[in-house]
Amino acid sequence: MLFAILACSSSQAAPPQKSPQKQPRTPKFHLIVPEDPSGVYGYKDTPIQPWSGYHVHDPDRPLPKRVDPGPALAPAAPPADAIILFDGKDLEQWNPLPWTVEDGCLVASKGLLTTKQEFGDCQLHLEWMAPDPPDPNWGNRGNNGVQLLGLFEIQIYDSYTTQIYPDGQAGAIYSQTPPLVNACRKPGEWQTYDIVLVAPVFDGERLLQPARVTMFHNGLLVHLSQEVYGTSPHAGLAQYPAAPRTKGPVALMGHGCPVRFRNIWIRPLDLARPPKPL
Repeated sequence: MLFAILACSSSQAAPPQKSPQKQPRTPKFHLIVPEDPSGVYGYKDTPIQPWSGYHVHDPDRPLPKRVDPGPALAPAAPPADAIILFDGKDLEQWNPLPWTVEDGCLVASKGLLTTKQEFGDCQLHLEWMAPDPPDPNWGNRGNNGVQLLGLFEIQIYDSYTTQIYPDGQAGAIYSQTPPLVNACRKPGEWQTYDIVLVAPVFDGERLLQPARVTMFHNGLLVHLSQEVYGTSPHAGLAQYPAAPRTKGPVALMGHGCPVRFRNIWIRPLDLARPPKPL
């Protein structure tokens, strides 16, 4: 942010100018680039997660085991009660953004593509494909994400080709929790995410129950009622915002990598909650 001080001529003495407040700087962290192509990219000078004991984006965090999910299947028909977010035709369910529809696929560009409708508890299905050949830039190999509640991100990334910090690989709750397994297929092959979100519960501004996620990647369980610790900042600690948020849009997070999407649908859920304490 830039500050400008304008001087005006006047017959009266000008009041003393206040010095502009210094804006907090975003910390710059040192990226560890592995010398061995099989090594892991990451950081060792980021904050330590109190729930895991590891640094955010820690390359020394254990990598999830690779499991071959088998060949991709043709897309199945959505359930009868699903809201169709993308069926290969148009982007009527989404706010305008210069992403394109090509050959029945949604092709990512830059920016946050958000749904017009907001959702809380829900079941979300989407299918995505990382570009083949992979981008020469390791940081943009299939780089995208699914944001829920306008709060946290499930990472989309080509974790078949490149090993990055486990809390940033495909299927991770970004900057928080790695998936249980690495279920990635090769770039150029279709992948599926099936996500069940249990939205957080608040009493006024007090968090009573955090959000939780159960998720399957290519049919393999990667999260089971996993607690969501808040937002998904890069290299920062997750935290819930001051304003309670129990609903929000679904968003796809473009970084300029032409990830493709198809067959996106969602089922809002009406989940029972325990009564709030008196």
